[in-house]
Amino acid sequence: MRPSETHLRVMRLVEAQPDISQRQIARQLGLSVGRANYCLQALIVKGWLKMENFHRSENKARYAYLLTPAGMAAKTRLTAHFLKRKLLEYEELKSEISELKSELSSMPDNCG
Repeated sequence: MRPSETHLRVMRLVEAQPDISQRQIARQLGLSVGRANYCLQALIVKGWLKMENFHRSENKARYAYLLTPAGMAAKTRLTAHFLKRKLLEYEELKSEISELKSELSSMPDNCG
């Protein structure tokens, strides 16, 4: 997974579930907890995400992750870029499937 894709997926999870844990992020994205932590820290350094303690939580180590206005703008740009790339991949795959079907239909049936 590309770093920008990982950042986008983390931001989408955080936006939907601000109280999500690093362990949950790691599990849902198929990452190690260390990689999830590294990604969260990178997003915080970029100013796209901020981290706040739950004031009423009994577990003072629990945090909420919130997208900043810059994070919302970055998420929009990353989403547009991701969509564009996936649409290109889709068109290439459609073309390849069409070529394979054509090739298959022109072959003699020797398989059985």
